[in-house]
Amino acid sequence: MTLPLIPVRTDPPGVAAEPAWPHRSLDVRALRAGGWRPRPFRDFVIKAHQRCNLACDYCYMYTMADQSWRSRPATMPPEVAQAAAERIGAHVRAHDLDRVRFILHGGEPLMAGRDGLRSIVGTLRAALPETCVGDVGLQTNGVLLDEPMLDELQSLGVTIGVSLDGPAVANDQHRRTAGGRGSFAAVDRALTLLNRPERRGAYAGLLCTVDPRTDPVACYETLLGYAPPAIDLLFPHANWAEPPWRPAPGATPYADWLVAIFDRWYDAVRQETRIRLFESIINLLLGGGSRSEQVGLSPVAVAVIETDGAVEQEDSLKSAYEGACATGANVLTDDLDTVLRHPGVAARQIGRDALADVCRSCPLHRVCGAGHYAHRYRPADGFRNPSVYCADLSRLITHVHDRVSADLARSNG
Repeated sequence: MTLPLIPVRTDPPGVAAEPAWPHRSLDVRALRAGGWRPRPFRDFVIKAHQRCNLACDYCYMYTMADQSWRSRPATMPPEVAQAAAERIGAHVRAHDLDRVRFILHGGEPLMAGRDGLRSIVGTLRAALPETCVGDVGLQTNGVLLDEPMLDELQSLGVTIGVSLDGPAVANDQHRRTAGGRGSFAAVDRALTLLNRPERRGAYAGLLCTVDPRTDPVACYETLLGYAPPAIDLLFPHANWAEPPWRPAPGATPYADWLVAIFDRWYDAVRQETRIRLFESIINLLLGGGSRSEQVGLSPVAVAVIETDGAVEQEDSLKSAYEGACATGANVLTDDLDTVLRHPGVAARQIGRDALADVCRSCPLHRVCGAGHYAHRYRPADGFRNPSVYCADLSRLITHVHDRVSADLARSNG
């Protein structure tokens, strides 16, 4: 596909400029005229609560470029939840969707309380047609996850993902309260409850942010100790303006850390858990698709609904610059198809054509996909760049390729 480009405009002095790619150069109207059609939204991140009871030092919500949380309601008001539900219901009907997923998020969603969460979930599900299933998940830091909250979430059919960064020393280095107290002990209590046989059906898995200064295998085995059905290992959010820590230029500490865990995971006698990043890379190498936003070229169809009703792009873009998530739409005034016309949404759905020239010429581009979209940002030209983790991704993908290829060669022997 030859992309239709808009001539780059010059913003007036004093007006914050959106980046050239894709906001000021991708012509979505021309794309549609040429036959391209966007994927409808199927995943809806619902910001149930805008504040958090932790002050993690790497959090994109509170420590990075976009500080819009400060001006938004702490809790999603009922009228916003109702408007969001109606817009989602209309979107489902317009596109004849048979299944959607709601992800209750924050901040810390459990701060909305049991009554608040029950109200939001009921409102969202009630607006769906009978022909559509609404799955509900929740991502939490775990601190407020006690027996009464688990009873409530299980009664609502909500699955629960918990964030934990490994052993107490590693976790508490980053995931602390505003007063500096570590969160590990509280999360350990929550996971002990969640791992009981009668709770396992609500247990979605663990989310862990990579810290290459910690012991990777010790981290992985700590997570395994809670018997998670799945683990997400995430690169810390960084970009070309705010690059990640490295011990030396050219070093690949994030890949080194992940390779150590991959080998431990891959060499296990039986599968101990699922790791989405690794499974996605293997699937892509074998010609399939990806379930991870960190790799691959699969279209992204996620809408984030903030507590004030704003409909935004994937919220990790808050790590790039102020307003990077914004679409200009709000559920109080706009339908969701309006957002599908936004260039930032289109750029996440056109696959290879959204990549930089240097990425398209790389033999790994179909697997790598230029990495996480937020990690491509450079102020001068926006999001049409390689990932700031390019070298790490290359090393990790090559290692996984070599391991899997060797096994296939032996099995075909």
